[in-house]
Parts: sequence; structure tokens; C-alpha cells
Amino acid sequence: MATKHSKKAAHDPSNELLENPEVLAERLGRGEAFLKKNSKVLGGVLIAAIILIGGILFFQINNQNQNDKAQSEMFQAVYFYEQDSIDFALNGDGINAGFLQIVDEYPNTDAANLANFYLGSIYLSEKNYAEAINYLEKFSSDDYLVQGKAYSLLGDAYLESGDLDKAITNYEKAANYNENKYFTPKYLYKLAIAFEEAGRIQDAIEAYGEIEDNYYESYEYSFARKHKARLEGLAAK
Repeated sequence: MATKHSKKAAHDPSNELLENPEVLAERLGRGEAFLKKNSKVLGGVLIAAIILIGGILFFQINNQNQNDKAQSEMFQAVYFYEQDSIDFALNGDGINAGFLQIVDEYPNTDAANLANFYLGSIYLSEKNYAEAINYLEKFSSDDYLVQGKAYSLLGDAYLESGDLDKAITNYEKAANYNENKYFTPKYLYKLAIAFEEAGRIQDAIEAYGEIEDNYYESYEYSFARKHKARLEGLAAK
């Protein structure tokens, strides 16, 4: 039995490739011929890969440079915003850029993303709800507080525009985003108001009830209790 096994192994094609120089040379010759025949194609693929990698690296470096430049220019716009110099914050002062210029000249940067938040809040304060929605919808952040605030502002803009469904959706997002005792009760209170305006009385009662149950130290607590009792009285009739 051992003799048969060794004969089988002796004729194994893989052994023949490893042990027979002629077979090995033939295989290598095929590979060399393939490379010669397809050298232009392979060269094109290699060049394309190099261009792609170079393009990605250039985009990343350029984007970082653009973001650094935009961040430095945005400093003055934020200062104008904090001083309630709204026109300068929007359009700049002729020397320093405003938020609108930053968004236009530095798209896809972190600075432009943050500028969208400022622009949305400015237009909301000016009751330009369409523009407020336009810019706030473009903003996104992983920040613990700012993203929740953005959802809340979007809810305000949609509520004032008469779109109760989208207002409710954004207030729910705000209330559920990184729940905390400082801002969550405010968002729940807005949500309850939107529910009531939409005629969803039971949902409004539940939103007020969540404030009553979980945020008894909040400013909204006493108002939530009062309005919850009022709605429960209406629902009982």
C-alpha cells in the first residue's frame, strides 16, 4: 500500500512543476509572454491607480488647507454674530468674509458646515423660514449639544412655516439626541406644543408627562404640569 501511495505522489502535477526545470521554465515563459503582450494594459492600470491615489491625497491635503483658511476667516464673522451685527456676519465688512462668502468659497469644509448653522439661526431670527430651513438642513455635527439645537431650530422654522409634520419630526430628533437635563425638557416642551397644534392631544400629554416625570428640576416643569392637566381635562370631556 505504501508503494502505490509513493507512485501516485511521484506523478502529482504539482511535484512535477516543483521538480522539473523544463516545466517550470515553460510556466515562467507563459507569464513573461503575458506581460509582454499586455504591457500597455497593465501599464495603464498602474498609471490610473497612481493618479487615483494622488488625487485622493491632493483632495485631502487641499481640503485641510481650505478648512484652515476658512476657519481663520470665519473668526470675524462669528464675532459679528455675537455682537448682533447681523449684516456684517452675513456679508462681511469689506475686509473680512461673512458666513455667506465662507459657504460659497469653501464648500465641503468644517467651517462651511458650521457657517450653515449660523446662517440658519440668523434667517430664523429674521423670520426668513425658507432660508433658515435651507441652511439648517445642510448642517450636521457630532457635537453633544449643537446638533440637538440645530434640530430644534429646524423644528421652529417648520412650525412657523406651517409644516407641523416636519416640525414634530425635528423636535423628536432634538429631544432624543443625547438626552440631558439642560436642553431635553425644552425640546419636549416644543414637541408637546407642536403635537397640540396638530390635534394629537394624547401625544402632547405624553410629552408633557415626560417632562413631569423626568425633569422636575427644569424651568419647563411647572408649565408642563399645568398644560398636561389642561389637556387631560379636555380629553376627558
